[in-house]
Parts: sequence; C-alpha cells; structure tokens
Amino acid sequence: MQQAEIGIIGGSGLYSMPGLTDIREVTLQTPFGDPSDAYVLGTLEGRKVAFLARHGRGHRLLPTELNFRANIHGMKQLGVERILSISAVGSLKEEHKPTDFIIPDQFIDRTFHRAATFFGDGVVGHIAFGDPICPEVAQAINGSCRQAGVTGKLGGTYVCMEGPQFSTKAESNLYRSWGADVIGMTNLQEAKLAREAEICYATMAMVTDYDCWHPDHDAVTVDQVVKVLTTNAGNAVQVMKHAVALVPKERKCRCGSALQYAIMTDPQKIPAATRQKLSLLLDKYLGKGQEAKA
Repeated sequence: MQQAEIGIIGGSGLYSMPGLTDIREVTLQTPFGDPSDAYVLGTLEGRKVAFLARHGRGHRLLPTELNFRANIHGMKQLGVERILSISAVGSLKEEHKPTDFIIPDQFIDRTFHRAATFFGDGVVGHIAFGDPICPEVAQAINGSCRQAGVTGKLGGTYVCMEGPQFSTKAESNLYRSWGADVIGMTNLQEAKLAREAEICYATMAMVTDYDCWHPDHDAVTVDQVVKVLTTNAGNAVQVMKHAVALVPKERKCRCGSALQYAIMTDPQKIPAATRQKLSLLLDKYLGKGQEAKA
C-alpha cells in the first residue's frame, strides 16, 4: 500500500514541514542501512507526503556522512513517486541574490567520497542522465515560487562539492568560469539515485550567500549563512505547500521508466543476495525469482 506519493527532503534550516496533518513517524530499515532520520508522514494540500530531514533533526550529519542510498530507497519503500528537494546553496553569479530560489536543471560533480548508485555487487545498470531533473516537478516548483511571492528562477547548473569546508577563492572562480550558477554539497547523489529508483526529482536551491568569489563575501561564515537560512526556511515552507498542490497526479515524464533499458547484466548471472537486495527496483522488469542460484 502506498503510504506517500510525494517526498520532501529538507536541507539546512528546514528540519520539519509545518502544515502537515494526520502526522505519524515511520522508522525504516533499508538494504543500504539507516536513513538520516525517521520519515514524517502526513497530508499536505490533500496529498500524501513523506518528509525527511536530510541532515537529521538537529543537523547531525555532514554532507559526506549522508546515506543517500538509504534515504532514497526509503522513499521508494513508502511508494513515493516524486521528490521535491530543498537545499541551501551559495551563488556563483551576481544576479542570483541571497533569498532567491534557483531550480537547477544540470549538475557538475566535484565529490569523491560518496556512493551514488544502487548497482554493483554483480549487477550493472546504466541510466540516462543527460537531463537529470524531472521537468514536471521543476515546473511545479517554479510555479509555486510565483504563487508564494518568492523570486524563483528555472534552470541553471548546480556544482556539488564534497565539503564540509566552503570553497577556496580559486575553486569558486573556477566554477564561475564554467558558467555554473550555484554551489552546494548534497543534491547530485540524490538526483542520480532517484533516477535509478524511477522517482521524479527536482531541487529548490535556496541562495544563502555569494560564496567567497564576491568581494563582499570573501569569507563566508556559518553565522552569515544561518541568518539567511531563517528567512529562506519560512519561504520554502510556503513554496512547498503550493508545489505539492501543483504537482500533477499522473506522471507523463520518462522518470518512471528509467530502468527499462538500463540493466546490462544477464538476470541469470545476478547473485541471489544482490537480486534480493535490489528487488524493489528490479522486480518490475526482471520479475521475481530470476537470479543465479548462489
């Protein structure tokens, strides 16, 4: 039974989802370990929603420490078909001001310590990722920004860095030379795994600062960021309420069939343990019981 149709992942500054009714918490176990926190299930704008605090309530987990696979697999276990991600970012362009919301449509990977696929251990899968964001969810977030009176900008490139340190000036200027728009530490792995799980995904990137390239922001501090986070979190709550209502109930995008031609491995060669571990993803295409005997 589907427990939620829409997932919301709250980033820095957003550790709960005001407005949820009929609330209950669910603690899940996944084949990939424990998610960041319990999932908070409820109803928002008439839709079944699952909220997860990305860094755990109280902000306990570094970006590198996040168990992205468990977080996304848990959403899949709940029946979630769409994920709306909220993320704090630094701006790499003058026109993207603090408190602006960017809905990026591209990513650049600058991480190096993270698991970002469900595949491996005897099964190979290659998803298409040229367009990493679901256009339906992105449009819903963009439209909701207008309804909430927030400056929202559709499109742009998100640099996903390892962290937890902020950029050096050399790095920040390098990313600017690439034409990137914002920089954060979390969203690329979520987008990759959501695509593998056939879940629609889009990011609402909340600008907190100009990163260190800007002459007025040459030394980004947590204190500066937290002040803007408070404003952004209030705006994000309003945007999410509208976005949940705007997301179409039926999916017409390609996200729901991302694995149709992605699995390269002969089903009879997939180890039984791996086949069982990935049953939630593979059963749709391989059926049950198609795996190696040992």
